[in-house]
Amino acid sequence: MSERFDLPRRPRRLRRNENIRSLVRETHLSKDDLIMPVFITAEENVKNEISSMPGIYQYSLDRVDEELETLVERGITRVILFGIPESKDEVGSDTWHEHGVMQEAVRHIKKQHPEMYVITDVCFCEYTSHGHCGVVDEEGNLLNDPTLANLQKQAISHAEAGADMVAPSGMLDGMIKAMRTGLDEAGHAEMPIMSYAVKYASAFYGPFRDAVDSSPRFGDRRAYQMDPPNTREAMVEAALDVEEGADILMVKPALSYMDVIQKVRERFELPVAAYNVSGEYAMVKAAAEKGWIDGDAVAYEKLLSMKRAGADIILTYFARDLAPMLG
Repeated sequence: MSERFDLPRRPRRLRRNENIRSLVRETHLSKDDLIMPVFITAEENVKNEISSMPGIYQYSLDRVDEELETLVERGITRVILFGIPESKDEVGSDTWHEHGVMQEAVRHIKKQHPEMYVITDVCFCEYTSHGHCGVVDEEGNLLNDPTLANLQKQAISHAEAGADMVAPSGMLDGMIKAMRTGLDEAGHAEMPIMSYAVKYASAFYGPFRDAVDSSPRFGDRRAYQMDPPNTREAMVEAALDVEEGADILMVKPALSYMDVIQKVRERFELPVAAYNVSGEYAMVKAAAEKGWIDGDAVAYEKLLSMKRAGADIILTYFARDLAPMLG
């Protein structure tokens, strides 16, 4: 004989089947939350799979339509571009050249896929011979203000090529003010800036550096990217970017910094983006290839947790493959 307990609440009533679960679901993940990173190389006839990022490729402009057509078919219409130039120099001058890899990529995509919203990563590490995010002195120190001047030129060049949004990732002091001022004076006052406002010196970036050959040739980036133990500093960085004119605040990486995403969401009214970075992607892919996890299910759960923490936008290499699962 079963015994009926007098319980004040029975939460399981709202979990009995998918109909009721979806009705009371608190957090939702959709295609409209996602941005897909795309790597563009200045070479020709290239579709190279990145060994540490299975399923992600470097594309030349004559091959990138293969990726873009798939994205559009699956309802992903927002991309962020990373360039791999034909040659590098000490200051990364390809970043502001009229016919640089990024400029040519933007023009191509906007012509062939006008429905695609094109965001450009604005930085120098992929373009400098030393792998640091700007101008360095003889001792190898990153020079903040000389780099800001080049950052202005880069942002204006991307805008003139037709980019829809620019996203500075170098964690330079004053980068948003420099870009906002330069863009406004050049007639691009409507260009939004998605700032890598809180970017940590993380161990999760390794596969990305493989993808764009951007590992520093000396030293590291801890003198300008944030120290992982710090959260109060993150609030300072985000507040400065808000004051300087940022339109969207990004936290990078995402998975190990959910607490920071939540704090940024609670403190500021701007949209919050989270970058689900290359190392986070690679770990899931490696475990899935071993048969240890259901890769798509884990990826979905990870992105959902980023939304739950407060992210409005997620940059993720899973966007293409998860799109068919999402509304």
